[in-house]
Amino acid sequence: MEQMNLKAAIEAILFASGASVELSRIAQTLEITEAQAQNEIDALISDYNEAQRGIMIIKLHNSYQMVSRKEYAEQIRTIMDLRRNTPLSQAALEVLAVVAYNQPVTKAFVEQVRGVDCSGVIGSLTTKGLIEEKGRLELPGRPLLYGTTEHFLRCFNISSPEELPPLPENDEEKAEESENNSAEENKEPD
Repeated sequence: MEQMNLKAAIEAILFASGASVELSRIAQTLEITEAQAQNEIDALISDYNEAQRGIMIIKLHNSYQMVSRKEYAEQIRTIMDLRRNTPLSQAALEVLAVVAYNQPVTKAFVEQVRGVDCSGVIGSLTTKGLIEEKGRLELPGRPLLYGTTEHFLRCFNISSPEELPPLPENDEEKAEESENNSAEENKEPD
């Protein structure tokens, strides 16, 4: 295919898909290398950004998806008569953070971190498509493992969980570390 036709073909694939498409599938479909496909997608992303269109292409792990720009969310909701999603509760945000930063995790792990039952919250987050089952742990009872989804990545506008901001250090850990350092400095030499 010609240079312009490759970009147009990728654009058509992403538009028609409506979901994310892996880079390897795009390359395989167009019978080009993944490096070539990546270059074409990068050029297409650049074209969309320069033209300031209402849609854009985002990266989710090693996949790409065509989405509307968040600046136009209100107009899209109005035309589609969508009700604004209710915000996540504090408990849901806490469970989501535990899963996102430690995935894959079991429900028992989340409950141990939070100190309360999380069954309802995990069910709610699964229903909203923010977390999903990622398999089972090889322990007695084979508990389910949970992790975040592509929908989570879209909602938080990140390409992968590695882009999550670093966790703040615990104040107790800082104080304990400081005390240990002070004790070491004040220790009399033998």
